[in-house]
Amino acid sequence: MDATTTTLADDLGFPEGPRWHDGRLVFSDFHDRRVRALTPDGGLTTVLDLDDAPSGLGWTPEGTLLVVAMTRRALLEVTDGGPVVRADLTALTRSRANDMVVDAAGRAYVSSFGFDLVGGAPVEPTGLVRVDPDGAASAVAGDLRFPNGMALTDDGRTLVVAETYGARLTAFDVAADGSLSGRRVFAETPGLAPDGICLDAEGHVWFATARTPEVLRVREGGEVTGRVAVGSGSLSYACTLGGDDGRTLFVCTAPTWAEGGPRAGRIEVATVDVPRAGRP
Repeated sequence: MDATTTTLADDLGFPEGPRWHDGRLVFSDFHDRRVRALTPDGGLTTVLDLDDAPSGLGWTPEGTLLVVAMTRRALLEVTDGGPVVRADLTALTRSRANDMVVDAAGRAYVSSFGFDLVGGAPVEPTGLVRVDPDGAASAVAGDLRFPNGMALTDDGRTLVVAETYGARLTAFDVAADGSLSGRRVFAETPGLAPDGICLDAEGHVWFATARTPEVLRVREGGEVTGRVAVGSGSLSYACTLGGDDGRTLFVCTAPTWAEGGPRAGRIEVATVDVPRAGRP
């Protein structure tokens, strides 16, 4: 292992969707139905209480916080008066909405489960939805096996998505209008379930494995170029790079994703060599 994480915050429900923003880590705690913020010294505050489980987070170019409401299958924008619906995604999704990445133009790419995971339904493929700044939503990719975490390169021309039940990272070319093409396998991850992801300045992807207490770094083609062990021994579900120099790897961990399990969600951290890049 390259490093082992230490705990920065504990006693969380189920942390997900971590984003480094304005000098702090912002993340969803979807069992507690809150968006929280965490300072580098461990100070924890509540950004938003929600009547739904939040997941993917992002910001528009104007600085408006966008939040995916999972069970409502909606994209919310947080206004001074509270959250309002920017886009209803029910017609474009079959089960819970999930993660999100927002590009430099304010377009949001949203993933979804595609089947009733909580109810134990069989895996079915689904796609990605793009929500434009005016709230118009459209399907932009299909036949993905539980698309989950996503990342955009700095130039906005490549989107990488984790297919949790496909055991792979998949890449797309992004056109100027936000459409996707050129689908290809970025990396196979046999035996693992890639969940949340982030990019670094060498173009490698860090991904949470969801089934093992570690976070892996891979280059395009699938070579594993880094491993960070989860110090608590819990499973890793999401990760992002941040901190003042972009070299702090923040990892969302828990013993299980299932609601009703032990309350043992944590944010764990480790220092890595290559700084963050891209979005989120």
